[in-house]
Amino acid sequence: MQRKLAAIMAADIVGYSRLMAEDESSTYAELRTVFDHLIDPTVARHGGTTFKTTGDGFLAMFPSVNAAVDAALAIQQGFDDGPFKLRIGINLGDVIEDNGDVYGDGVNVAARLEAMTEPGQIFVSGAVVMAAERNRGDLFARVGRRRAKNIPELLEVYRVRRAGSSWSIWRQVPHVLRCSAARWSYGVAAIALILIGTQISPLPLAAMVSGIPAALSLDQARADPRPSIAVMPFATMSGSGNQPYFADGLTEDVTTALARNPELQVIARDSTYAVRSQETDVRKLAAKLGVDYVVEGSARREGDQLRVSAQLIDVGTGAHLWSRSFDKKVADVFTVQSELTTEIVAQLAPYIGRSEAAAAALRPTDSLQAYDLVLQARDRYRHGATDHNAILAARGLYQRALEMDPAYAAARAGLALTYIGEVAQRPGGQAAAPELDLGLSEARQAVRLDPNLGFGYQVISFGLALQADYSGGLQAAQRAVELNPNDPDSMIALAKAQVRFGDYPDAVANAERARRLHPMAPEYYAYVHGQALYADGRREEAATVISECLVRAPRDVNCLLIQAALQGGSGELEKAQATMASLVEAHPAFSLEAERAYRRFGDEPLMEEFLQDLARAKAPETA
Repeated sequence: MQRKLAAIMAADIVGYSRLMAEDESSTYAELRTVFDHLIDPTVARHGGTTFKTTGDGFLAMFPSVNAAVDAALAIQQGFDDGPFKLRIGINLGDVIEDNGDVYGDGVNVAARLEAMTEPGQIFVSGAVVMAAERNRGDLFARVGRRRAKNIPELLEVYRVRRAGSSWSIWRQVPHVLRCSAARWSYGVAAIALILIGTQISPLPLAAMVSGIPAALSLDQARADPRPSIAVMPFATMSGSGNQPYFADGLTEDVTTALARNPELQVIARDSTYAVRSQETDVRKLAAKLGVDYVVEGSARREGDQLRVSAQLIDVGTGAHLWSRSFDKKVADVFTVQSELTTEIVAQLAPYIGRSEAAAAALRPTDSLQAYDLVLQARDRYRHGATDHNAILAARGLYQRALEMDPAYAAARAGLALTYIGEVAQRPGGQAAAPELDLGLSEARQAVRLDPNLGFGYQVISFGLALQADYSGGLQAAQRAVELNPNDPDSMIALAKAQVRFGDYPDAVANAERARRLHPMAPEYYAYVHGQALYADGRREEAATVISECLVRAPRDVNCLLIQAALQGGSGELEKAQATMASLVEAHPAFSLEAERAYRRFGDEPLMEEFLQDLARAKAPETA
């Protein structure tokens, strides 16, 4: 028995069982030809050894990661022209070699990476990238951190670029242009508008929310192997017809409770609301959101009586996996939420391996009146909104809720957000604002009351960023994501904090993940994604993302800002100055002085480069 460090390749042929069922003898003959004339010689030519075959797959060991990657590329190239499609995963790790077989975590991780891939792909671990030759850095594209079965820590996953392959070319076609004829026509129109430079008006909502953002390629959208689920807005069945916020609040709370489960991908509430009026066919709605399962339901509230009905649908088969109705007193609304979430997660347990239903939901308050006020406050104001009157209205509702239950953590965090959000809208001098101190104090009290309140840490991250405590803001955002790994608002807040802290590659990855979880996200998500790409030096990709944003919202101030910097930095001065003029027209208070105070890129050297790019675009020094 010998222990060694080795590069392990795990590979599997896609659809082999189906092909065998259709034509067993021909499929087996073709498979043997592939092994004899492609796989075995290629592995041997690169110094590797095949130590296990599984009929439709194999495991091989190589003395170096460079040899393993070269062999994988050669094998995939051979498969491009053949009858089969192959998935490959490669890991560098400690293994045990015994009697011609190889064991250990090094092998297990390679197998998990292979299971994450799409046909024609090669996924490798972070250890492989670190050990590869320095001049091969451009060969790897970061996918992000992924959870793998029976492996406690998240894996750092990279994709090997395969320039020139038919799959590689197809991968680059935006997902939004592949899903339907309507989306294709929208994509062509968007490209034409960008090329012509025509002054355009905002697109209709149906065009704006036609699918996953075009900048997110299909392999990115499918890289996460966890089952995905969307909670569609609960229908309001109340006879009075004047309490839609109650059903909306129930939808949001069930979504939040499900999102606490790290083995599910849960689509953001705002994305489900954006598509609810577009289709009646649940399968078409699910296709737009890119999910495997859908929860539908209704809520009827009459006085102190509450009736909630819900069903869980497998989109692939159309089967109703589970349905149930609850007849309770309004005082039992939290019990209904908890039971709903517990049963949904339990139904999905065979697919996700284990259930965390016991931690699905805790009773946040004993006051139903306070809960009702918080639902109304959420309905009035959310982070990023610029309506000052909405901020004040929401603040009053949160304050009334806290009068009824001073220990209601979610209400205290919501109140904190109204103070911090108000300060963020001011053109400068935020760090010394007394409202900022008050907001941070309220948010910290919220997480003292409920240490598992991810939203509270998200609010703390916003406040600390305004105080120029970028390290503290980053830590708070990381904690928010740890507590609620499916909350896209926390994920985009983390990406924003990472940009300010200088962690650019992770900022890009987290912005992409947030947009996958919230395919109908507001323009702010595209702005943070484009800003992260700009910071990471991926300027062409940033330009694509920002152009999409401006097709949908031509006067979006944040996206105009990044576009002006991109154009100024690339020497397109005439375009940069035209973009800057549009920015100043949309936001007269904009100035370089305000940007210096806001510290969009923190204290990193990039901040000065950004200001120089804006100066080239003729940004005004003062408002």
